[in-house]
Amino acid sequence: MLDHPSGLSAENDIALQKFGVGQPVRRKEDDTLVRGRGTYTDDINLPGQTYAWIVRSTHAHGLIKSIDIEAAKAMPGVLGVWTGKDLAGYTPFSVGLPLKNRDGSPLLQTNRLPLMTDKVRFVGDPVAFVVAETLAQARDAGEAVVVDIDALPSVTRAEDAAKPGAPLLYDYIPGNVVLDYHSGDDAALDAAFARASHVTRLDIVNTRLAVVAMEPRAALASYDKKSQRFTIEIPTQGVAGNRLSLAKTLNVPPEKVHLRTHHVGGSFGMKNANYPEYICILHAARELGRPVKWTDERSTSFLSDSHGRAQDVHCELALAADGAFLGVRVRGFGNLGAYITGVAPLPLSLNIAKNINSVYRMPLIGVDIKCVLTNTTLMGAYRGAGRPEANYFMERLIDRAADEMGIDRLAMRKRNFIKPAQIPYAAANGLTYDSGDFPGVFSKAVEQADVAGFAKRKKESRKRGKLRGIAVGSYLEITAPPSAELGKIVFEADGTVRLITGTLDYGQGHATPFAQVLAAQLGVPFDAIKLTQGDSDIVHTGNGTGGSRSITASGAAIVASSKLVIEKGKQAAAHVLEAAEGDMEFANGRFTIAGTDRGIGIMELAAKLRDSKMPEGVPSSLDVDHTVQGVPSTFPNGCHVAEVEVDPDIGNVQIVRYSGVNDFGTVVNPMIVAGQIHGGVAQGIGQALMECVTYDDNGQPVTGSFMDYALPRAGDIPSMT
Repeated sequence: MLDHPSGLSAENDIALQKFGVGQPVRRKEDDTLVRGRGTYTDDINLPGQTYAWIVRSTHAHGLIKSIDIEAAKAMPGVLGVWTGKDLAGYTPFSVGLPLKNRDGSPLLQTNRLPLMTDKVRFVGDPVAFVVAETLAQARDAGEAVVVDIDALPSVTRAEDAAKPGAPLLYDYIPGNVVLDYHSGDDAALDAAFARASHVTRLDIVNTRLAVVAMEPRAALASYDKKSQRFTIEIPTQGVAGNRLSLAKTLNVPPEKVHLRTHHVGGSFGMKNANYPEYICILHAARELGRPVKWTDERSTSFLSDSHGRAQDVHCELALAADGAFLGVRVRGFGNLGAYITGVAPLPLSLNIAKNINSVYRMPLIGVDIKCVLTNTTLMGAYRGAGRPEANYFMERLIDRAADEMGIDRLAMRKRNFIKPAQIPYAAANGLTYDSGDFPGVFSKAVEQADVAGFAKRKKESRKRGKLRGIAVGSYLEITAPPSAELGKIVFEADGTVRLITGTLDYGQGHATPFAQVLAAQLGVPFDAIKLTQGDSDIVHTGNGTGGSRSITASGAAIVASSKLVIEKGKQAAAHVLEAAEGDMEFANGRFTIAGTDRGIGIMELAAKLRDSKMPEGVPSSLDVDHTVQGVPSTFPNGCHVAEVEVDPDIGNVQIVRYSGVNDFGTVVNPMIVAGQIHGGVAQGIGQALMECVTYDDNGQPVTGSFMDYALPRAGDIPSMT
């Protein structure tokens, strides 16, 4: 191998040009996945495994009078039938968020049990489960369980549930309100609205969505009697945090739970919480001494998976005579469903307050949201988790205000952007924006979309009998706050480099950009890097994937750990090359003695340390196990422009043009970023035009299958620029 005069490897130099940060490298996992060789939870089987079936309530609200399991227990192949009283000793599911009510008191807990013992609160509430030798036998026995429920009145809309006289889901939660969230200075807001030249008011329904990930939830549980240790295979968004949560519910130390996650077919927040079904099969695995498998069906996943969004809000924007913003208020209701678990209240409350500031100079923000229980499927995080909702509220307010005041919509936005010269900018949400050129992004988006030529396109559409509209929307997302993240680097004996971190890939493509970052830091071969995220015995720390934090959190951990590898490498290389440590330099995967061409590559050094006994004071390996104590929230932002045509005779809507300009800071892999944008736009189109979970007056879900719940298809998604 020839060396550059600088001591850099020519081969490494070329590799970094191909695989370095900023390169559109194809995803490492795609060859496996497109060939159908992925390993999802339902693909895993263990010797002697059994199968579980969950018995669910068909009533939205009611008292459990009795559960008759005798006939089910006697059926062929049945190994056990359990009800709520059998699992009553486990710790209930709760919420650990430090959110407080307006009066300073903590939010109220619903303390959900794995199986209901006294009352059901939504259609799909688990009341019993069966384990049998085959899935068919478990299903047949489940259908033989007789649940006698005394039906009670139900309520499905949050605003209705908070009214006096509404059916109470819990006797100890007045008005069904678990969190009366308040943020902002009421007196200052009142004064701003009083002096405003114009106030725009707007009621907005943010529709409830079913997540419907391609892969339904599934689980495979086993128990080792000798070690008294549970093992469970489930799709998650991070194994370290989910292991802690499961251990808490099971009343065992965390080391008694081994959680593994393999490929995950989508989640969008839904699989980031633990569910009753997991406790059920873990319990049965311990009782039976055999593995227990459960895989959800699409019809029950509509009932049992957490839903997203579901807000009814009244928004107000105060403006000066020239259209300058004076303050914004959001008041209303968030629908939590029947139980409060995971991070459910966060998207409905705090994340609205943090993100509604968006890219604008907004002196004052007030948010008052009542998070309310209803007889519906529980709520959870869903792609963006309050961030898209808040930006949507703001953009709708601006358009309405511009129309009411006779000011051009684009001009009003320009007038209120935070200017680059004002950054760092102390926003009213309590955060300081550290970067951004919001007017520049906006101007580029307007130019790219040819907004100036819209009038001509509208005229052409009219000739064809179509109506044409255009919308320009800016956004800014405040990513998740700091949390500890693991950056573990292991140089394996087979010549590969194992990267271990606590985020988790459920479709984003982490293996490639993470490897790009590591390759750029250490100069190790891109193809030699392997990523491990899904085994709690290996991944001891991490907050999982959520809040758009993966590349900032794991990326920062990789960078910090790489610096430690280099420090160890300089010590070791100095010994190997018989030089002073202070004379050692590192660049592009090679340690060299300053001012000379003598050096050693990092992979060669790792092998030498592994195969040789080093004297005291010299590192015996380059391996690093390091945890970064959190990186700050970041502020990705952008501006998207959409044009639609509407057929006025039949109401058909077609998106005919779509473009966006986005500022994501350092783009590690532009190909993956483009894919993320495509997916986000597709889900936005789904909510805007077709997706909406609906219940009837008795709390029965009307949209319980793909016959009733529409997802966008390929033909509904436009080409994007």
